[in-house]
Amino acid sequence: MDTAERLATLNRIRKLSRLMDTSIRIPGIGFRFGLDPIIGLIPGAGDLISTGFSAYIIYLATRLGIPRQDLKQMIFNVALETAVGTVPFVGDLFDAFYKSNIRNLAILEKHLVVVEPEISPEKSEVAAPATVH
Repeated sequence: MDTAERLATLNRIRKLSRLMDTSIRIPGIGFRFGLDPIIGLIPGAGDLISTGFSAYIIYLATRLGIPRQDLKQMIFNVALETAVGTVPFVGDLFDAFYKSNIRNLAILEKHLVVVEPEISPEKSEVAAPATVH
């Protein structure tokens, strides 16, 4: 995978992580949550669907060469959110606060800053602040 493909994969991970964990902001208090706790409200299938998205993010991270120890931490984050997420209502609140996908994104970015500084947040279309006109 060349640098452009690696950056595109990282940006895909960033977009999906933010969509699932921080895409919605509550005005006034500024708390952010994403689609993950909303999808989790679907009885039975919701947690399975959310875990599928998280597993896809982990799969993409493996394509970027995430080390085994970091991979274990990422899997733990998703497993914990999935396990607690099975508890009705409490699990959905936990999903809104724990944000396993954002945690996993941070693990991946920390690794990439060390091993691939050419893939930095400054070069990401997702990390760049939007200008308002």
